[in-house]
Amino acid sequence: MKKLIATLALSAAFAAPVLAQAPGGLRGPTLDTIKARGQLICGVNTALPGFSAPDAQGVWRGLDVDLCKAIAAAVFGDANKVRFVPTTSQQRFVALQSGEIDVLTRNATQTFARDVSLGLHEAGVNFYDGQGFIVRKASNIASARQLDGATVCVQPGTTTELNLADYFRAQKMKFTPVVIERLEENIAAYQAGRCDAYTTDASGLAAIRTSLAVPGDHIILPERISKEPLGPMVRKGDDQWLAIVKWTLRAMIEAEEYGVNQANVDEMLKSTDPVVQRVLGVQGGFGAMMGLDNKWAYNIVKQIGNYGDSFERNVGVKTPLALERGINDLWTKGGLMYAIPLR
Repeated sequence: MKKLIATLALSAAFAAPVLAQAPGGLRGPTLDTIKARGQLICGVNTALPGFSAPDAQGVWRGLDVDLCKAIAAAVFGDANKVRFVPTTSQQRFVALQSGEIDVLTRNATQTFARDVSLGLHEAGVNFYDGQGFIVRKASNIASARQLDGATVCVQPGTTTELNLADYFRAQKMKFTPVVIERLEENIAAYQAGRCDAYTTDASGLAAIRTSLAVPGDHIILPERISKEPLGPMVRKGDDQWLAIVKWTLRAMIEAEEYGVNQANVDEMLKSTDPVVQRVLGVQGGFGAMMGLDNKWAYNIVKQIGNYGDSFERNVGVKTPLALERGINDLWTKGGLMYAIPLR
């Protein structure tokens, strides 16, 4: 018993300083660099409507763009302190590794290889997706299993390219890939008839269909041949910056779960719900633990909205993409969006 008490006392002696130092232990160069620059730099897709694309006035909009702006709101209290860097499928990870961008918010699939071999950290999932195919209605193709012998347009350096080969091999079918790096050139090749089908994440196919000359002439096949958890990525070695990016996304999900949105956030400051108080910085001091203002999450919701606000505004049923929430709904509604508690 004496030995047990001595062991517990020694453990407590070592644990106490660790707990006391935890908030101050989140220190890294990225946040200081961004603040000194006065601007966040985000890597986004070159042009994927609904997720990241410039509008007619050159203003970047989309679900991934909103996430980037939300991070800026958390860091600066100003969602507009952002510069967007369009990246191709092959350039995106190099741009992040080299420090050209601070965070990659474009639609990048989280995978084992990317997590352990690229020197990058996954920072959450902001869209759960699956790979599919788009074809012309006139082809009379109604299923991916009818694509034996087809030519398929695909971007190189992507999980899409690997999944495509896996699927056809598993189905004992043959195909001819048409590999083109830039998204715009890939779409043009499909529209010009250089390939029978184009493949990417189903959300991307919905976005691409809206850009085709006659969207109604094309259908997205029902099969989903992969799991594509899409989300932001940061460089390894800076726990503070990783925490800021992943908790920005989690705060947006948590805010939706507790009914805090862009329209009511000021009124919700008066809420007596302890979770809402923590999310909005009324109590808890969570911002300071990451080197941010304690109103970091309030600024996110006030300027960008919660996750649902962003989803419906950019890709929801009232947008050209017309996507249902589906698995991207809250866990309380049968979806996969589940935020680790802010407490």
